[in-house]
Amino acid sequence: MVQLRSAEAAESAKKGLWVAYVVFAFCCALVLGFFKGLMIGPMAAIVIIAGNVGVLVGLFPAHVYWTVLTIIETSAVSAMLKIVLLLSLPVVFVLWLAVGCAGSVFVGLGYGFVSPWMATFDAFRLEGERNKFLHCIVDGTWGTIKGSCTVVRDFADFSFHSIPVYLKELRDAEEDPQPLRIRFVDVPACILVAIVGIIVDLPLYTLIAIVKSPYMLFKGWQRLLQDLISGKGPFQETSCVPIAGLAILFWPVAVIGCIILAFFAGIFFGLYGAVIVYQERSLRRGLAYVVATVAEFDEYTNDWLYLSEGTYFPRPQYRKRKVSDSMELSVRPEAPKAEKAFSGPLQPPALLVPNLAPSRSVREVIREVKMVQIWDEMMTACEDGGKLLINAGVITLTDLIDWGKVKGNNGGIVGVGLPAFCLLDIVMDSIKSGHCGIMLSNGEEINYLNRPQDRLLDWFFHPVMVLKEQVKVINLNVGELRFLEKLVIFGNDKQRMESWHNGAVVPKDALRNAQIQAISRRLVGMAGSISKIPTYRRIFQRVVKVLTAHALGKENPEISDGSSFISVGNIRIPKPSKDHVSIEAMHAEV
Repeated sequence: MVQLRSAEAAESAKKGLWVAYVVFAFCCALVLGFFKGLMIGPMAAIVIIAGNVGVLVGLFPAHVYWTVLTIIETSAVSAMLKIVLLLSLPVVFVLWLAVGCAGSVFVGLGYGFVSPWMATFDAFRLEGERNKFLHCIVDGTWGTIKGSCTVVRDFADFSFHSIPVYLKELRDAEEDPQPLRIRFVDVPACILVAIVGIIVDLPLYTLIAIVKSPYMLFKGWQRLLQDLISGKGPFQETSCVPIAGLAILFWPVAVIGCIILAFFAGIFFGLYGAVIVYQERSLRRGLAYVVATVAEFDEYTNDWLYLSEGTYFPRPQYRKRKVSDSMELSVRPEAPKAEKAFSGPLQPPALLVPNLAPSRSVREVIREVKMVQIWDEMMTACEDGGKLLINAGVITLTDLIDWGKVKGNNGGIVGVGLPAFCLLDIVMDSIKSGHCGIMLSNGEEINYLNRPQDRLLDWFFHPVMVLKEQVKVINLNVGELRFLEKLVIFGNDKQRMESWHNGAVVPKDALRNAQIQAISRRLVGMAGSISKIPTYRRIFQRVVKVLTAHALGKENPEISDGSSFISVGNIRIPKPSKDHVSIEAMHAEV
């Protein structure tokens, strides 16, 4: 009995020492991270604020010109609606500059001061690293400065490349036989409701957020402290305790951020009243929306904060007919009480209030496929597939160099054709494996259970799964698959299609041909949508540099010796690789 008590005492002493160590390490990291944030934060914030604001102001004339030109040339709207849109453009551009500048300031300050702090705590989680103290000092210093430059680079790519592509697609769209129209009598009503919407929704949204912020503050702290006491969520892993402790300290910042988001949401939801007037052809229903949207926002926040259901604000009906969820700003119909216990909280407007549901454990999160793995898989597939196509003479050095020269060139054989070809290859590999999800090159499967919980991925994952089932159902033979490869790479370029002899067979059946054409359009559309994501162009540009070096090494093997970089015009690219894989090998695998 004495030995048992002594063993329990020793175990308690070890736990006490471990808790003391965690508290001491947390306090040290907190102080060190604070001073690193004070030193590095201003520099990173200046880079982001000056860079993003410079991009906004520098490209503002170009954005005005592109937008006005698109409204004039597009066939999707009638002449009267074009006039209305042109007259409302000053408000849109003022909001663009105001929100862009304000967002740059918040992002710059938040990233500049918080990132060094987080990097200091992350150093405790480095497994197998002996000198963690050095990492606590070094991590988050130069990396934060580089990260701020990356933020500016991605925003510049989105403003200079992605936005022109969106607008060009609107201009080049096929003529719509039934363009959107607006009656002249509805124009004053739209303007009136938009003004009233801002006057009413902006202060009420902000007031609701401010009134509920104390409850949100203490409710969040309560949830985090419950996880701390019970050892659940982020506190389940000892190495994550410092990060979780930092989350408790920074929870007031999240509450303040929600108030700021509610302020900006009031502007846009108020302006949406003009859309309701246009859709319903009724001034009264537009004004009813302005009142009802306040009640809906109040209900959303109540659901997320687990407050009593309902609202004290009036909620008039502003729809004559039921419309899709994508068009209607309204909560879904109430479920029966038996179902409500299992349905969980309603889905609120995007990112207005953080979810206060119990946190998942770190082990559960680790089981998920990470978003960075998806990006790495896409880029690896594009690099490997691009080398195969270069070896087969399908993609030339001129195609690769021209991709980087044209403004807004997110399309073409390299920009869209190559990613669409690689996406088709991934889909075919997934079908051949017999699994229900999408197979990665490392043998890991992405399905609905382990996919990353990322809103951006949600836009693409389900369409890819649907496309996979469609390709599986039509059961392409080898010749038809080769024909589909030509379509996704070259599109309507018949001369390039005929120059590539890959064994393609054009289906004689008109229905079969139409099915393959439809699949190719879906693949190209998905690849084109992915290419407009801000971070995509920066990452894909590295792949293009590698492929350019590979094409140079194939045409001129003697340049592979010497320096580690090759200059092509004003671009420096890495020395080409000597590894070549035949395209027949890839076809044999498919």
